[in-house]
Amino acid sequence: MKNILLFMFLVSVKIAGQDTIMPLWPKDNIPNHLNSVEKELHEQNEILRISKVQKPTIEVYLPSKLNATGEAVLIFPGGGYRILAYDWEGTDIAKFFNTKGIAAMVVKYRLPSDVSQTNKKFVPLIDAQRAVRLVRSNAEHFNVRPDKIGVIGFSAGGHLAATLGTHFNEKVYEPIDSYDAVSARPDFMALGYPVISFGEITHQGTKENLIGENPSEDLVDYFSNDKQVTELTPATFLMHATDDTVVPVENSLLFYTAVKEKGISATMHIYPKGGHGFGLGLHDGHLKDWGDRMIDWIASLR
Repeated sequence: MKNILLFMFLVSVKIAGQDTIMPLWPKDNIPNHLNSVEKELHEQNEILRISKVQKPTIEVYLPSKLNATGEAVLIFPGGGYRILAYDWEGTDIAKFFNTKGIAAMVVKYRLPSDVSQTNKKFVPLIDAQRAVRLVRSNAEHFNVRPDKIGVIGFSAGGHLAATLGTHFNEKVYEPIDSYDAVSARPDFMALGYPVISFGEITHQGTKENLIGENPSEDLVDYFSNDKQVTELTPATFLMHATDDTVVPVENSLLFYTAVKEKGISATMHIYPKGGHGFGLGLHDGHLKDWGDRMIDWIASLR
């Protein structure tokens, strides 16, 4: 099966050039998937919103070989575990990374569903682990180093990135091929206005969409990622706006404190204004440089 996926990758690169879309899983072997009438939806208005994902993928953006730094970043768009803000916090971010010589992969991960999934609360993490394993296994073909593969997530996508960074070692699905023997640990992670806690300062929609309206205390703690940090959690970059009324800035403060207490390298940029969901922030004079600050931070890890 690994050879089949690799063949699909090579063929799609030959046809599409720089960008290619790869399935995360072999056909008809997607963990926790149920056949149903649910169909994936794409809605384009100011941004592209994708919901009810049935077949998760990674969309690959590669810089030229002459510009490549050898690093790669997997991108998890936000959307409250209800939709994916796929271009705003996904493909636009990937193109930005390419201008800096960094390979980027937008992860179209499954969103929790009572209709098309079993044990839905683990499904986003299942796809996130698989995405890292798939990229790391194909590092040579992407012209990246297998020890320089990071993640970035925004809002609920930041929650997923942080969940991956704290639960990468946990067995949440049965291995299906040789890719699943590869480490799912990100080498670094960046979290943009992330949902971190499922406690009082959470974003209620994100919490309920993932673990329901009346979760157990153990489940709340499991997905409150500030409580799950260990010495193996990757180096972390955080950015947030103080006036975020959707996901309170205290989420980032909690995670920064948690990683700092474990002796993990961390940096944090808190902006006075910006609200929630500002993406690259290109139209705001004091936000538009956060991406460059992140690139500087990634370079410092080399």
